[in-house]
Amino acid sequence: MSRRRDLEVIQLADEVTIGELVRLTGTRYSTLKYYTEQGLLEFGQAEQNLTRRYPRQAAIERLALIKRLKGNGRTIDQIKSYLEAYSESAGA
Repeated sequence: MSRRRDLEVIQLADEVTIGELVRLTGTRYSTLKYYTEQGLLEFGQAEQNLTRRYPRQAAIERLALIKRLKGNGRTIDQIKSYLEAYSESAGA
């Protein structure tokens, strides 16, 4: 079992685990897992290490956007469509 990182270290890290993202955002683990499975949160995963790593700042910003959209009554499918359109327009 790996050693748990201090919150100060997590806040400065480029990448965080799902558990660390829970600690940073206060979002439930099951919610983050669901958002990941739905493709709302991007992550990286090394071949030999099964631990998913989320880009800390991008994940925090994405979660804040998802929470705002949900607060405005958007469904997961609507949020997914919004994020896909946003990603396409940002990449263009």
